[in-house]
Amino acid sequence: MKVEIFRIDKSLPLPKYETSGSFAFDFLAREETAIKPQEIKLVPGNVIVKCPKNLALLVLPRSSMPKKKSLIFPHSVGLIDGDYHGEKDEILIQVMNVGKTPVIVEKGERIAQGLFVKTESIELDEVHSPGEISRGGFGSTGK
Repeated sequence: MKVEIFRIDKSLPLPKYETSGSFAFDFLAREETAIKPQEIKLVPGNVIVKCPKNLALLVLPRSSMPKKKSLIFPHSVGLIDGDYHGEKDEILIQVMNVGKTPVIVEKGERIAQGLFVKTESIELDEVHSPGEISRGGFGSTGK
């Protein structure tokens, strides 16, 4: 399947799957970004992606970022909707420095990964009762 992608800085390569077994591709930082301890910053991801119908793009953290750079995603996962692909809709990677020293994300550095997932629009049907049986509250399955 082909997906439309617009690269903002043409000196950087397109995102790519690093191995034949990779499910996600890597986003590259478009510019150097300094992040102070406990600061949240948006790192430009250099691309605008038009998601095909019934596909959403998840922006996920790279597993090495907390250990190598003390960077995490404060919101866990980013979601790129199908209508987010206008001329100013560059994918921005939100990161937080949980370390004690400033961090520099270098231009061209792999900063996050993108994963396409199938989606389906649904219609919510409100009911008058949640049902008869309750399985318990938060964390109840770990007895």
